[in-house]
Amino acid sequence: MRAVVLESAGVLALREHPAPAAPGEGEATVRVLRVGVCGTDLHAFKGDQPMMRYPVVLGHELALEVTALGPGSDGLGVNIGDRCTAIPYLDCGRCDACRRGRTNACETLAVLGVHVDGGMRESFNLPARTLIPADDVPLDTLALVEMLAIGEHAVARAAVSADDTVLVIGTGPIGLGVIAAASIRGPRVLAVDLNDQRSAFAAALDLAEVVLPEPGVPIADRLRDRLSGNLPTVVLDATGSVASMNAALGLVAPGGRLVLVGHTRHTLAFDNPTLHRGELSVLASRNATRTDFDAVLAHLRSGAIDVDPWITTRVDPEGLVRELPRWAAGPSEVVKAVVAFA
Repeated sequence: MRAVVLESAGVLALREHPAPAAPGEGEATVRVLRVGVCGTDLHAFKGDQPMMRYPVVLGHELALEVTALGPGSDGLGVNIGDRCTAIPYLDCGRCDACRRGRTNACETLAVLGVHVDGGMRESFNLPARTLIPADDVPLDTLALVEMLAIGEHAVARAAVSADDTVLVIGTGPIGLGVIAAASIRGPRVLAVDLNDQRSAFAAALDLAEVVLPEPGVPIADRLRDRLSGNLPTVVLDATGSVASMNAALGLVAPGGRLVLVGHTRHTLAFDNPTLHRGELSVLASRNATRTDFDAVLAHLRSGAIDVDPWITTRVDPEGLVRELPRWAAGPSEVVKAVVAFA
């Protein structure tokens, strides 16, 4: 059985991998159909993903087919033959965060493709409770549900409403997911990115007003020009850049909210007078919950979100091993890549 293994930073290979055993209590055996390539995978290859374990089978954005179910799987709403997306966050279900429904903040959370082997292999076992059947969703789209759920969760954390003005910093795939989730709620949405190619792509999607940086002009001034002298009430930073995250606080209107969607291994430092004077709220957004996954599937089914134009690259496992080092070196033409395993 083939698997894409990140053996260490900078070392990616297609390896033979053991086939899964019969599914145990509450488990399902799944056949992998599609896998989305995430920024996490690129950062892990470069060695700057703060939570990575090596070696690891990559892959947490998944479209799967159930091929077997273990004992104790009845009543979970999953049947053999179902095509599913998966919640790739393995929570304990017992800690205080889990008991309060904050499973994405589980004290011992393990993420597929980060802390434990993920889905870039032909078949594997995982808890049946993590599967969400969606036979009516196209396979490539199904593989991007997790990416969209991160944006959905971040926007829910920000409590975005139609009365807000929203700025999304970073228009990579996660940023696009944030933009899409925010747009559905009806506010005015702006976006900014230092990468001209990504800015142009986001502008072409027409989901947000793209504010292009202007040399020598602070971005806050550019925003005030657009917003009648005001700043956005909600800023969501999807860059993972320390410089961007630190500076984002200065882009939030008094009484507003800053949500850090990207993360970094480094320490962040905010200017206290700015924070205190504006009585600003600073929130972190981590992964997503089942509620977010269900919301994304509803958006996809209604046509409120269409991610097919976001998929610029499709490869097989061999192509991924060949091309991912180039993508990680950046910049590249890839917005979102999907790997076809079957």
